[in-house]
Amino acid sequence: MRYVSVLVLLAVAGCAVGPDYQRPEAALATRFADGDAQGIGQVAQEAWWGAYRDPMLSALVSRGLAQNLDVMAATEAIREAEANLRATGVNAAASGSLDGSRTRQGGEAIDGIQTVDTAELGASFVIDLFGGIRRDRESAAASLAAARAEVETTRLAWLAELIAAYSNARYYQEALALARDTISAREETVEITRTQFQAGAATEYEVAEAEALLSNARAAVPQYMALFESNTYAIASLLNESAAPLMSQMQKGAPQLRTPAGERTGVPADLLRNRPDVRSAESDLASAVAEVGVAEADLYPSLSLTGSVGRASGVDSWSFGPYLSLPVFNQGALRATRDARISAAKQAEIAWRASVTEAVEDVQVARSNLLRYRQRAAALGQAARDYERALDLAQENYRNGAITLLDLLDTDRNTASARISAASAVNDAAQAWATLKIATGAGAAVGGSG
Repeated sequence: MRYVSVLVLLAVAGCAVGPDYQRPEAALATRFADGDAQGIGQVAQEAWWGAYRDPMLSALVSRGLAQNLDVMAATEAIREAEANLRATGVNAAASGSLDGSRTRQGGEAIDGIQTVDTAELGASFVIDLFGGIRRDRESAAASLAAARAEVETTRLAWLAELIAAYSNARYYQEALALARDTISAREETVEITRTQFQAGAATEYEVAEAEALLSNARAAVPQYMALFESNTYAIASLLNESAAPLMSQMQKGAPQLRTPAGERTGVPADLLRNRPDVRSAESDLASAVAEVGVAEADLYPSLSLTGSVGRASGVDSWSFGPYLSLPVFNQGALRATRDARISAAKQAEIAWRASVTEAVEDVQVARSNLLRYRQRAAALGQAARDYERALDLAQENYRNGAITLLDLLDTDRNTASARISAASAVNDAAQAWATLKIATGAGAAVGGSG
């Protein structure tokens, strides 16, 4: 009967105390604001940047996904989590070692000098009576899932930075081209004004004002060049590459990024599986819930089977038997730990709910921005074209003496401002489309190896 209690404990082995993880209910609308009820399915493998139809951008993304430091660091965290998972389960339950020694001894009580050899093989295996080891493995598995999702989150953040830097660089190249066009137009205005001054049809003040406006246009060139170069250097850092070869490529020029068609967002429920930050937060919650079970199991007795085989001075020995440990005097500390884990799990649930709310907001804001920026780009593009026509007419009328230099210069300034504003709006809209794609989680797993 002395083994009855042990057999009873073994009979209940396999039971896991603590709560089983279940995804909490999230109060999600059936559609986004101004959206439809059409889901978008899995979008993690969508290489959406190809829709910009910019071969260099696509090449930069392909290279960067394989070699940028942020993703490499996050991927290394997966290996750490995998190693932590391997340390759980059977590997956590079993322990043991093989010890051996050889000693030389002598003295008055010993006849001569003796050599004593000892060897002992000892092992211990914990019986997971209350599922603490199992819960620990569940926690480690959830942490691994969180690490994998974090890689995808890092990948999307990197994509956002790269596309923003590339789009900005192409915008500043366009601004440089516009500035040079403005310089050419103002050089022509200065020549006309000087000719008229020599003929007595213009004043020296008008010549000085035309020259001042030309100098102002020339001053914009180094500013735009510096901004182009700084964004190119940022791209090189994001690629983890030397800047010089990239600068040579970028200086060859390319059109601004244009906003691709389409703005499908799916439904809020899609975010639960498509947004890696939401999945990471859910995995953190699952890990925290499992840790509650680990702390709960620590409140109960633990049983292990231990044994050893040894040999010392030519004498063999062995031992085997169960070892029972009852946590008696540290119950207060163990219960405090359990309560702290419960609180941590509640905090993790709040963090998950917050991530869902933020993801919904990200999509709705990104979609709204895209629609408005497209409208703004279209309106400013039309304004720029109207001002360009007005400038052509103003230059012709000024040559014919129909308007004053002041009228021409005013039209010139407005035209230059309108053209830069239109180019800036195109850049904003192009980036807004990327922001919307990233907000839905699209492309998170492209190029992934974790």
